[in-house]
Amino acid sequence: MSTLQPAQIKVFTFKDGLLARLAHDLRLSLGRFEIRREGTALSGRFWPDTLRVDGVVGKDGRVDVDGLSAGDKAKIQRNITDEILLTARHPEVTFAGALTPGGLLDGRLNMLGKTAPVRAPVRVEGDRLRAEFTLVPSQWGIAPYKALAGAIKLQDRIVVSLDLPADPASGSETTPDPCTWTGA
Repeated sequence: MSTLQPAQIKVFTFKDGLLARLAHDLRLSLGRFEIRREGTALSGRFWPDTLRVDGVVGKDGRVDVDGLSAGDKAKIQRNITDEILLTARHPEVTFAGALTPGGLLDGRLNMLGKTAPVRAPVRVEGDRLRAEFTLVPSQWGIAPYKALAGAIKLQDRIVVSLDLPADPASGSETTPDPCTWTGA
């Protein structure tokens, strides 16, 4: 009997700027979230203060978990929570939408008090549901993070990857109704 892999949300950031070669593309993991499906309706609650830096993404797509020191990871996390996502004032991100008959996730994401549309194809791969979509932070009023007077900055895009058990209870391809996926 195989062990069911837990639900995961990964966030990818991308470097930019004149001195981008000195910066890193990063993968982060969201530690606390709840996604609920009832019929075709989907809703989600996400706690951005639980984002953690997994490591540096190399040109080959592999994540180097030792590519940053613990101090650098902590500084990046503080910048995310304190300067970018302002989690003291906006502790929660929410999603409301639906799965279309064609397997498309279609809804609205509320972050930092602003709402913008989100669309992404959802795939069933074995016993997993997967979706990957690009968010443009400026849609929520988030300016790309800059360092060294803008010589190093982040692109105005992040990629969010959802990897959920198709059935949180049994791992089968049919998802019960209603169902909830959580990360904690």
